[in-house]
Amino acid sequence: MRTPRTTTAATTPDPVTTAPAPAASGPRPRPRRVRRRGERGPLASFGLHAGLLLAAVVAVFPPFWLLVTSFKPKSDTFTTSLVENFTLENYDHVLGDTYFLTWFGNSVLIVVVTTLLGVFISATTGYAVSRFRFPGMRPLMWTLLITQMFPMAILIVPLYNLMAQLGLLNQPVGLIITYLTIAVPFCAWMMKGFFDTIPVSIDESGRVDGLNPFGTFWRLILPLAKPGLAVTGFYSFVTAWAEVAYASAFMTGEENLTLAGGLQTFVNQYVGDWGSMTAAAVIIAVPAAIVFAIAQRHLVAGLTSGAVKS
Repeated sequence: MRTPRTTTAATTPDPVTTAPAPAASGPRPRPRRVRRRGERGPLASFGLHAGLLLAAVVAVFPPFWLLVTSFKPKSDTFTTSLVENFTLENYDHVLGDTYFLTWFGNSVLIVVVTTLLGVFISATTGYAVSRFRFPGMRPLMWTLLITQMFPMAILIVPLYNLMAQLGLLNQPVGLIITYLTIAVPFCAWMMKGFFDTIPVSIDESGRVDGLNPFGTFWRLILPLAKPGLAVTGFYSFVTAWAEVAYASAFMTGEENLTLAGGLQTFVNQYVGDWGSMTAAAVIIAVPAAIVFAIAQRHLVAGLTSGAVKS
């Protein structure tokens, strides 16, 4: 019996699949980088840094030129060149021939009392409003808020009449009370927001340990509120140290002036001693810079307290 002959078909390679890949004629093009959303381009980045540099120059130039002018003799005050004839006669005149040291003492007294009372009143008010509910709480907070809406110039005349009736003109107490009316409302609102971020369980643990409300506030809550206290103290300090309108209206006579009011004696409608004024301004700026350097590490945390609710 003949077996059928089977033929095996020859498999031919597929010219499409087995064709060799063409040799690369040159370097491969790099893939195009896709810019992520919100990423700045080179031109935008250059514009941003140029704008920041310009803003920094504009901010630094006035105090820098004030410092340069204070070391110039009076004949070179209005020249645009830097210090050519270095002199300290402006500082000698301010410290030795004027009431500057008296003004400095008046300002230090007013600022220290204003800062201490402002911090204490603002902290206790903010804690009371944050932790307790009592009749008149909402009107009190609205009153503190509304007082911030009035410009300072509007309040000069009524406050002057009030101080005159109470016999507080030319008295440091009058300025201290006036500055407290400016600093306390804002600082009380800010301290309330800071105390709201401190857990109430800390107060409850203090009461369990036998502390009264003030003891809980003083021993437990106040140490945790250092950033808020730093901002409150700094705001109260700046309010009393750099304020001019009330200090000029309520205090007369060179021996009663503060530093802000004393600066006006150097440049006014009768005299224009710009060299002495720049020297006095530089001396005045030194304590403010020291206070800012001490408080600056707490300022950001204190100003943003209450912005995020846990």
